[in-house]
Amino acid sequence: MTDAGPPGQGNNRLLLPERVAAQLSPARSAAVAARVGIALGIAVSVCFLTGLLSHWIQHPPTWFAWPSRPVWLYRVTQGTHVISGVAAIPLLLVKLWSVYPRLFARPLLGSPLRLLERGSIAVLVGSVIFQLATGLLNIAQWYAWKFFFTTTHYTMAYIAIGALAIHLAVKLPTVRSALTRSVPHAPPDPGQQPVVPPPTDDELVARQGISRRAVVGAAGLAATVAGLAVAGQTVPFLRGIAVLAPRSGRGPQGLPVNRTASNAGVGALARDPAYRLRVSVGGRERTFDLGELRALPQSEAVLPIACVEGWSASAHWGGVRLRDLLAAVGEYHGGSAHFTSLETGGLYRESLLPRPHIEDPATLIALRLNGEQLDLDHGYPCRLIAPSRPGVLQTKWLARIEVRQ
Repeated sequence: MTDAGPPGQGNNRLLLPERVAAQLSPARSAAVAARVGIALGIAVSVCFLTGLLSHWIQHPPTWFAWPSRPVWLYRVTQGTHVISGVAAIPLLLVKLWSVYPRLFARPLLGSPLRLLERGSIAVLVGSVIFQLATGLLNIAQWYAWKFFFTTTHYTMAYIAIGALAIHLAVKLPTVRSALTRSVPHAPPDPGQQPVVPPPTDDELVARQGISRRAVVGAAGLAATVAGLAVAGQTVPFLRGIAVLAPRSGRGPQGLPVNRTASNAGVGALARDPAYRLRVSVGGRERTFDLGELRALPQSEAVLPIACVEGWSASAHWGGVRLRDLLAAVGEYHGGSAHFTSLETGGLYRESLLPRPHIEDPATLIALRLNGEQLDLDHGYPCRLIAPSRPGVLQTKWLARIEVRQ
C-alpha cells in the first residue's frame, strides 16, 4: 500500500466502505505485521526442517543417513516439529488479523511485481492453513480426509516454504523499513505540534483501542502458551500443563498405545503356542520360539519411544540385542534389516533398519517392558526397539527379520 497511515486513516485506499475503513484498528500496522511475521516465519521454518527430517527417516533417500545416537535425538526433533507447528497457529491468526485489510488495497492487481506478491500470499496463506490444520488433526489422530496424510503433508510443505521464500523476497524492503522503527503505542497525529505531550497509554486505549505493542506481546504470549500446552508430550516435567496434549502418558506398563493388538488383528497369532520368529542372515535361516529367545543372552536399555504425533516417553526395555540374535543365525556383513509384523495389513507392518542401528548395542528385540513381560498391545511376544527412531518404525508383533545386503 502507498497510503501514509494505518488502514482507515487519511484517504481510503481500500476496497472497503468508508465507514468500515474508518473503523479499522490502528494496531494493524506494518510494524506489527513485520514483527509477528518474523516470529511466524521462524516457527514455520523450524517446523519445515524438522518435518523433512521425520519424512526422510521414514522414507530415506539413498544419500540420507540418520544416526542412532544420541538415543533421544528423534524425540527432540519430532517434539520440536509439533511444538513449533502448534505455536505457529496463534501467530498466523494475529498475522492475518494485522494484514487482512491490505488484501483489499487498490489497485487489486497492478504491476507484475504486485501480481507475484498477491499470488504468493494466496498460496502461502492457503498452504500454511492447510498444513497447520491437518497437522493438528494428525496429532489428535482424527483423519477427516481420504488422502494419505504423510505424502500430502510432505508435498504441501514444499509449496508452503516456496511461497514463503517468494513472499519474503518481495516484502523484504517493507520488512526492513518496519524493523528500523520501534513499535509505537499508537500512530502519530499528523496535526499534533511537537510541544504537545503525547497521550498516555490509558488515553490511547480509551481513544483508539488496543495498542500495537499489546498486539505483538499478545501474539508472543499466545504462541508460548500454545507451545507449552503440547510440550508435555515430549518434556516430562511439563506434562502437568500439557492441556492440549492428546496423550496423557498413561497406558499398559506406563506407555501410551497408538495401535492395539485388536486394531491390528494379531491377538490370536501373537498368543499362539506355535509362534516362531524367523530370522535370515547371509543365506542362513533359523526360527526361534519365545523360550529360545529368552534363553539367549539378555540385555537392558533405557530408550524413549517417540511417535510422529509428537508424544514420547522413556521406558526400561529388556530383551536380546539384535546383533546377538543375528550372530546366532549367521555372520552379519552389513546391509539393512527388514522387519515384518504378524499384522497382515496396515501401512507400517514392515520397516527397514539401517546398519548404524543394527550395530548399536541399545537396539533390542524386546521381550520385556519396565520389568514385566511385554504387554500384547506393546508388541508381545517380541518387538523391535531401537534408539532415535520413530515409533511407527519400531515394528511390533515380529514375525520375520531378514538381513538384506
